[in-house]
Amino acid sequence: MKQSLQLKLSQSLTLTPQLQQSIKLLQLSTLDLNQEIERFLQDNPMLEREDDTEPDTYMVREDGTPTAPAEQEAASTETPSEESSQPDFDMDDSLGDNYWNEASGSGGKNNDGDDEFDPQANVARISTLREYLLEQLGLLPLSFRDRAVASLVIDALDDDGYLGMSLAEIFELVPAELRAELELELEELQIAWQLVRQLEPCGVGAVDLKDCLSLQLRQLNRNEPACELALAVVTNGLDLLANKDYSKLKRTLKCDDESLRAAQELIKRLSPHPGAEFGDSDTRYVVADVVVKKMKQSWTVQLNEAAMPKLKVNQLYANILRQQRDSGTGLSGQLQEAKWLIKNVQQRFETILRVAQAIVEKQQRFFEHGDVAMRPLVLRDIAEELDLHESTISRVTTQKYMLTPRGIYEFKYFFGSHVDTDSGGECSAIAIKALIKQLIQNEDHKSPLSDSVIAEVLGKQGINVARRTVAKYREALHIPPVNQRKSL
Repeated sequence: MKQSLQLKLSQSLTLTPQLQQSIKLLQLSTLDLNQEIERFLQDNPMLEREDDTEPDTYMVREDGTPTAPAEQEAASTETPSEESSQPDFDMDDSLGDNYWNEASGSGGKNNDGDDEFDPQANVARISTLREYLLEQLGLLPLSFRDRAVASLVIDALDDDGYLGMSLAEIFELVPAELRAELELELEELQIAWQLVRQLEPCGVGAVDLKDCLSLQLRQLNRNEPACELALAVVTNGLDLLANKDYSKLKRTLKCDDESLRAAQELIKRLSPHPGAEFGDSDTRYVVADVVVKKMKQSWTVQLNEAAMPKLKVNQLYANILRQQRDSGTGLSGQLQEAKWLIKNVQQRFETILRVAQAIVEKQQRFFEHGDVAMRPLVLRDIAEELDLHESTISRVTTQKYMLTPRGIYEFKYFFGSHVDTDSGGECSAIAIKALIKQLIQNEDHKSPLSDSVIAEVLGKQGINVARRTVAKYREALHIPPVNQRKSL
């Protein structure tokens, strides 16, 4: 083959390390950004915080309510892992460290010295369902053996307080050695189960929803007129009640509207998940990136200064680098990395502010009137206005939050699909959902609006949506269908 040289021109896009870092930082939430910066601070001696303190971020719950300083500290502190779900048959351990000492008033060993003081031991926390039930067992006049048998049943309860397995299955799961030590019989588990069902919260130890509600009703005042009928509804007509089939329910129980209504109200006061109030809270915390306020007659956007990391180059190491001209220490590369990070963090917040300002400018009516005034908006609209790529807008609007007088919203909340109106305009899907919610809130509960009727009402307002679209929006709002919204 004949060899030859050829010149060829081509274009290619190469992402520099600085650009890659900029993209990565842009898509991180503020909480994740702070974690990433902490990693840089530990790895790079050329980088430090301006005030050399931890960031005092303005943390809020997702509903927009600010958190107290103590709550912020608790949310940022790593919590210990939950206890193993495997049965623990050591009664001292199952009731927690120093339980018996505390119960007897000794308060543990060496409690008279400061060396044994643990500040974390004084921090209030929510007891688990298992701990709460075992504490009640400790107050009953039971032998150690009876308490150990009852703990076997407690260990088999799920987070809602239900017994998810049969007593025979629990009996088989107990190690043979422990069975022999306790001389355990299946009938004794039956007795222990009945004991657990008498503990608080009422309804714990039930095998299903019907059993749970029945337990609670039996502990109420049986002289209450609605109690007997409510127990009959739970026992023989719970499915009919769930489907709002009141006509058949009245025929089955031979009662009138007024009596059934009173029984229904009594059932509503019961707890279908008696153990749900125990354990870890499901509260999610977010950090507001920007704050929206109304100044005079216009809405303004400001960066949340408390959420912005304040970084600088460590001057001590920078001076060493200038004096020694690196000398193989590697500080030159770390200095460049520190400068890149500082610049990229600053650029990240500048981009977030620009996007937030554009969103607020286009959604002025939302901030004045709420969801019903939401304007149709897509990522392309903001991208074209700011001369940025849509992918950049997508990164900026993901896990970035805006604190407003109406609550806290993710940037993505202001974007969505739309439908055409009779006047030739457009109506946002969020606005349509708000209208559907208003119609259902104001409906006659004895004759609720069907999806078809709601579609007709919206059509008269110039918003043409199909019945199946109304059904889709209603389900997205977690609103039940018409047959389940009917009441007596």
